[in-house]
Formats: sequence, C-alpha cells, structure tokens
Amino acid sequence: MDSGHQNVVVMRHGDRIDNFEPLWTEKADRPWDPPLVLDGKIRAFCTGKKFSNNKLGFPIHRVFVSPFLRCLQTASEVIHAICAVDDNVNQLSSADGVVIDPSKIKVSVEYGLCEMLNKQAIRAANAPKDGDFAFNITECEAVLPEGTVDSSVERVYEELPKWEESTEGARGRYKDIIKILADKYPTENLLLVTHGEGVGTSVSAYTPDHLTVYDVEYCAYSLLQRPISNKEDESVTGSAFEVILDQGYTGILLAPAED
Repeated sequence: MDSGHQNVVVMRHGDRIDNFEPLWTEKADRPWDPPLVLDGKIRAFCTGKKFSNNKLGFPIHRVFVSPFLRCLQTASEVIHAICAVDDNVNQLSSADGVVIDPSKIKVSVEYGLCEMLNKQAIRAANAPKDGDFAFNITECEAVLPEGTVDSSVERVYEELPKWEESTEGARGRYKDIIKILADKYPTENLLLVTHGEGVGTSVSAYTPDHLTVYDVEYCAYSLLQRPISNKEDESVTGSAFEVILDQGYTGILLAPAED
C-alpha cells in the first residue's frame, strides 16, 4: 500500500473479434463470448506495461476478472506485462516469449464483474437460447498465466446474474462488487478487468455529482482511491472512494457539463 491508501483500477477489455469480423458469430460455438483480436492483446499488454512502469504510482497486488474470454485474455496480457522478468521494449504481447515472475500478482475469476446480461450489451441472436452462458471456472482459470491463479478465493457471486437483468440492476451490481472486493482486501491495490458499463459505473457511481460517461474505449481504465485506517482491534477499514480524474488520458470520455 502507498501512504495509507487503497487503490482500485477498473479496466475494460481489449478489442473483441466480432466488432472487426462480423461473420465470426455465424460459425462460433459460443457467439456471446468472442476472443480478442491481436490488436486487442497488444493494447492490453501495452496498458499493463504502463501499470508496471509506475504510471499509476503504486503496484497492483491482486486482479479480479470477468469470466468472459475477452476479459480473461486481457487480464492475461496485463499480468504478463506487470510480472515480466525483463523490460523488453520489443515485446508487444505474451506471444513474444514473455517470462514472468508469477509471485508478483494473484488473480481470481469473479462472476460479479461479468457483462450486462441483457440485449443492450449482448445481441439477442448471439445469446444462448436457454439463458445458460456455460462458463466453467477451471476453463476460465486455464486462460490466465500459470502460477498466478488464486483458486482459494471465494467468489462474491457464485452464479451469473440471470439473462435479461435490467441495465440499472447491472450498474448496481458493478457498484456493489467494486466495494465488496475492496473491503475484502483493504490492504491491497486491486485491478478489476470487466466491461465498458462496469468502467463507466465506476466513475458515475463514485463521483459526488455522478458524472455521465459518454464512452469507454478498449482497455480504458478508471482509478478509485480511498484512505485506509487501522483500528485498535487490528481490523482495517476504508473510507469512501474518490475517483481520481487527473491521471491524464485513460480512454474514458465524459459528457460535457450542462450549462
């Protein structure tokens, strides 16, 4: 921790294949769960390099990630960059033979960070007909770098939300999961790899005037920070989060203030 503060970074996944190859879904076994394109992996890895080069001003201790493949692959690239043994400027993704020290970070899959499960976020034609998105935690963990997975963590959401959850319900879920995970690990800085709506909610829900987020680009991220204090009984508690908006450009576009 740095100077009695906890930091939570909330990040969107990288570039997904179905937004670049529209015909991909027609042949996909899981059309609701597209992977990243190569550019998406590169973008995620480069974002991770920013984090590892002290762009944030603090280390990441623990990662939580949505079970959707695009988020798992994004988290994998970020972790490779953060945990890389050598700072090689020629490495653009994990495919470039990045050797990591897996002891630097622990990562766990969290259903509460999943995509909004409604037609606003997932095309009805691509959603599973029976509403079962069929995620297997073991298969999800296999996407993450070996040695970094912490399977002992109890998930906050043991199951996915039901299909056709409301948008407001999803936003409430994102707001709650950020605080719950932070409260579970108050002495650690967290990275939450999620979806665009989750990043937007991290800004709008935790600013006093509830700023309106206009757009969240691929691999955009927000930063939440709060003071942490130690009580006499040795417990650790955190105050209210503040959204740090003076980090420079992070890919989050805010709507213009109304006159």
